[in-house]
Amino acid sequence: MTDNMLLIPRIRIQNANALSSPFTIGFPAMTAWLGAVHALQRKLNHQGIPATFYAVGVVSHDFDLQTYKGPGDYESSIIGTANPLDKDGSRPAFIEDARCHLEVSLVIQYTGIDKLDEANVIERISHFLNGQMKIAGGDILRFNSPEFFKDYRQLRIRLMPGYALIERRDLMIEAMTAGQDALDALLDYLTIHHSCSQQEQNGETIVTWSSGRKGTGENGQRGWIVPIATGFQGISELATAKNQRDIDTPHRFAEAVVTLGEFKMAYRLERLDDLLWRYQCGNNLYLCQQTLSQYNNSLSQDGF
Repeated sequence: MTDNMLLIPRIRIQNANALSSPFTIGFPAMTAWLGAVHALQRKLNHQGIPATFYAVGVVSHDFDLQTYKGPGDYESSIIGTANPLDKDGSRPAFIEDARCHLEVSLVIQYTGIDKLDEANVIERISHFLNGQMKIAGGDILRFNSPEFFKDYRQLRIRLMPGYALIERRDLMIEAMTAGQDALDALLDYLTIHHSCSQQEQNGETIVTWSSGRKGTGENGQRGWIVPIATGFQGISELATAKNQRDIDTPHRFAEAVVTLGEFKMAYRLERLDDLLWRYQCGNNLYLCQQTLSQYNNSLSQDGF
């Protein structure tokens, strides 16, 4: 696979879709990022540029989930948008959408772009991102000029400070192999456990509280584990749907696939493949995945 890399740095996105799956709210789903890059490739292809984007890396620089928790509140509330009033001055009915503002850098592995065409490609990409595209359903406010790289170490410097989103499907596989079901395995790594200890000092009882999550090291710095939506699983047979927009493509019902991910400082990723996500299809699964070699070469590539 080629090591040609295209960096679109510091993309500022407003009101991106934070409802990444039917039961998780947070960082947009990986399908949103790979879908946006695929849409960008199609736009370049329509302009006569034979680029092919193989894989995508996502590095987060800033994330602001639009929720609010007041003094004494136990749960956070979604900050809704101010919709126009009805004719009688009352507020219209609306469905609350989880939104987020964020800043990310996208790393794209590609082929089909010659050295002499790089300036033209940068101009075309800048044109498409300025008002012609959305990413994860959000509006693109600004971005830095795209850059081409051949050396991953030079690219990695440009990603700092930032947290790369990597897949921790291996944690799910390990827990499910030990007998847990998928949901229990997911929650087990996300639950914060509180504990206390007592010590007698100078005739007084000193109570010390500590909090942590499963698997963190002694210094608690393994990384920040989060649930992420990485694709879909087909739950019906391929068929033709009534009034479908694309008459040549079969359709099916599907449900979201959720697994564990980890936000990790970009400088800690030694290889380009540790950063990149790719499409994987088969066995009724349509996924965005990374390889598991950096954790355990013996783990199955089919688990999630």
